[in-house]
Amino acid sequence: MRILLDTCDFLWFITGNPSLPATRQSALRDPENQVYLSVVSLWEICVKHALGKLPLPEPPETFIPAQRDAHGIDSLNLREDSVFKLSSLPGIHRDPFDRMILCQCLDHGMVLATGDEIVRRYPVPLL
Repeated sequence: MRILLDTCDFLWFITGNPSLPATRQSALRDPENQVYLSVVSLWEICVKHALGKLPLPEPPETFIPAQRDAHGIDSLNLREDSVFKLSSLPGIHRDPFDRMILCQCLDHGMVLATGDEIVRRYPVPLL
């Protein structure tokens, strides 16, 4: 299974936060699954870190790649085809980061790992 992490699930996973349900933790640790973090999440993390809303032990450009590597998570670049999915995405949620991650999930045929109840209302496969 190809899994795309939303930003919160990524942060919960790398920090061992108990807010991440055991079923998702298990799927993310399963070596049969390919787990990805979108560059859109990197953008969100950098913005929130710069605003002082997301403290990190190191600068994001050091911390995030190191954590991805340590946890076997691949990076997912943003493609033009993913961006074009925005025009067909229902207007359920206004968060631009979440909406773009949803578009990537649809474009790449991935399963989305998220606990966000609003995001979970979109027509994408969920973990």
